[in-house]
Amino acid sequence: MRFTFRQLEYFVAAGEAGSIRGAAEAIAISQPSISAAIAHLERELGLQLFVRHHAQGLSLTPAGRRLLHEARLLLERAEGLHAVAAELNEQLGGRLALGCFVTLAPMILPELMQGFAARVPGAEIALFEADQERLVAALRRVELDLALTYDLQMPEDLIFTPLAELPPHVLLPAAHPLAGRSELSLAELAEEKLVLLDLPLSREYFLSLFLREGLEPQIAQRSAQQEVVRGLVANGFGYSIANARPRAGAALDGRPLVRLPLAGDPPPLRFGLARAESLQPSRLSAAFAEHCRAAIGEGGVPGMDLS
Repeated sequence: MRFTFRQLEYFVAAGEAGSIRGAAEAIAISQPSISAAIAHLERELGLQLFVRHHAQGLSLTPAGRRLLHEARLLLERAEGLHAVAAELNEQLGGRLALGCFVTLAPMILPELMQGFAARVPGAEIALFEADQERLVAALRRVELDLALTYDLQMPEDLIFTPLAELPPHVLLPAAHPLAGRSELSLAELAEEKLVLLDLPLSREYFLSLFLREGLEPQIAQRSAQQEVVRGLVANGFGYSIANARPRAGAALDGRPLVRLPLAGDPPPLRFGLARAESLQPSRLSAAFAEHCRAAIGEGGVPGMDLS
């Protein structure tokens, strides 16, 4: 399409006024601008729209009358789009596509979503739970409005807003000989069997904790499911390192777990909200981000025990 809505607007004004001068006065636009717009339309469409009468104005041709009707409808629909956009911009209802790091989702989403539903009852949240690589890919494709995740290798074209820091800790079976300690170092754990959370970027983070101290862990089991990792630890298959801290002190089978601080000031993971830099936040996503900032912080995270 090689003409603009503005040129159609000038054409409609001239058709309704019956003259260039009348159209210019009606829409407060210069006569040469209106003449140029009409001439452009006639060239692009290959149609004569008006018969020019010297000193007597314009008369629409049969083609011009048909095009005038269609142009009015098109301009009305364009105005309708503005009205719909204004309505969507004002309302807080609608659909929010929300991603969440897969290990965090069972802990934080139910309580967080319940609080937001009470605040914005008209909102519909569509969930997508995945590992970091898949979340980043979905954000870049603008398939998600927001994602609750860690700052693991966050690319520059995504905007990350940190909400809380989650330092790594040690998970042990309750009967483990080291379970009574106040804290443990990685050096003390290096010869123990490790149950590794085997997710893209997560495993690299956990292994980097050992690497920075010149240690190599003894990996006994791997799983991409956090609850499987917790269950294996609770049943004596080894220890694990984790950042998220569920309130439940046991694995899903009811066997108890012990959580101990990791000595040596290891680097924490920052947990927060990510979005594509190219996507302008809607009022709904802005409201959800505000809700997250109010609900999540150093003082607490929904579904977690930070003590």
